[in-house]
Amino acid sequence: MMMTDENNPNFVKPTSLQGGSEMDNKKFVPEMKRSRRALSVINQNSVGSQPYPCFVNKRATTQKCVIYDENLPNPAKRPITRKFAAAAQITSSQKQHETCIQENTKLDPSRLGGGDHKFVDAEEYKEAMDLPEPMSLEKTEPAQNQTNQMEEVEMEDIFKELIVDIDGDDAKNPLAVVEYIDDLYSYYRRMQASSWVSPDYMAQQFDINEKMRAILVDWLVEVHYKFELREETLFLTVNLIDRFLAKQTVVRKKLQLVGLIAMLLACKYEEVSVPIVEDLIFISDKAYTRKDLLDMEKLMLNTLQFNLSSPTPYVFMRRFLKAAESDKKLELLSHFFIELSLVEYEMLKFLPSLLAAAAVYTAQCTVYRFKQWNKTCEWYTNYPEDELLECSRFMVTFHQKAGTGKLTGIHKKYSTSKFGYAAKFEPAFFLLE
Repeated sequence: MMMTDENNPNFVKPTSLQGGSEMDNKKFVPEMKRSRRALSVINQNSVGSQPYPCFVNKRATTQKCVIYDENLPNPAKRPITRKFAAAAQITSSQKQHETCIQENTKLDPSRLGGGDHKFVDAEEYKEAMDLPEPMSLEKTEPAQNQTNQMEEVEMEDIFKELIVDIDGDDAKNPLAVVEYIDDLYSYYRRMQASSWVSPDYMAQQFDINEKMRAILVDWLVEVHYKFELREETLFLTVNLIDRFLAKQTVVRKKLQLVGLIAMLLACKYEEVSVPIVEDLIFISDKAYTRKDLLDMEKLMLNTLQFNLSSPTPYVFMRRFLKAAESDKKLELLSHFFIELSLVEYEMLKFLPSLLAAAAVYTAQCTVYRFKQWNKTCEWYTNYPEDELLECSRFMVTFHQKAGTGKLTGIHKKYSTSKFGYAAKFEPAFFLLE
């Protein structure tokens, strides 16, 4: 038993544990075998428990009762809840609940029984006062699960919003072939590996090297521009040159002839109006005859087994620019980077789709001056940002050196108003860090 100050209005005098009355005829049930603790001790040890002093639920393993002392100033405000497992805490935060008890507790004394102390079962007490079950005791796990599900749905909606359907506006356009555009580009990705040129094929050439190849491609860019040919023609021309040189050794004086025939075949494949043989002889300064051109055409077609259909970077470029929602400035800058890459032999180690994606990525970084690669671009290119950084750094370096040296054909082309002065953009040096 614990001694407390008798002047305290909350003081409850100790009693005999055998059921006898020792102090002021206060009766207690004989089943209570433990001494009661002071209310202050109960308050200190019950921090963290759910505060609701109105009632407690029944449990077989615990004994609970509500004790009222009629000698206290306001019995309705002084309920003492006994619970051996965890005692409820009566603090300032429970004033709302105590007020609820005070206003709604109007019990019949005859029902509660005689005596100074009234022992009422918790559920009977709740039924007598007809109080609703408190919100603190309601089941909150379903609500929490529902909240988590709502958060998951919201996150899924955000993710779906980030990936834009770039073919939605072309559903009624038969030229956009929306029905099988995805299958078409899946086929292009499979084919690019089979038509990919080995990046070290120059090792088998005994009379030419990568510098001569760079001079040839830079010159063909100027020829392509003067003839006003389609963009597809230039990319296919370079592809045919590399595929032919990877299978056939060529002497130095025949290298320009290989470039002319590759452009002639590309024009026959892509263009509506094809340059005639005499035009090619003229631009070569009559270095070759008509027979030389026709013989080389036969040799190249037989070497390539008449397979001129190969996915070039331009095929992927059109799709990736659409995914990036590009404007004319971004489009021209992307073409500038991809044409700079055509000249460089070391860029053959990258797949055409990767070259196109890196060109679009580098162009976005150059225009916006920060790394820009959203979920839509990643989805339609199948390349995350970290896989593009190596190729993009090469393009930034080429951009930095484009106006220097002897190979300035591409820089001059993209320094005109027709091509939006794309070559005059400041390089994205932050990508090199």
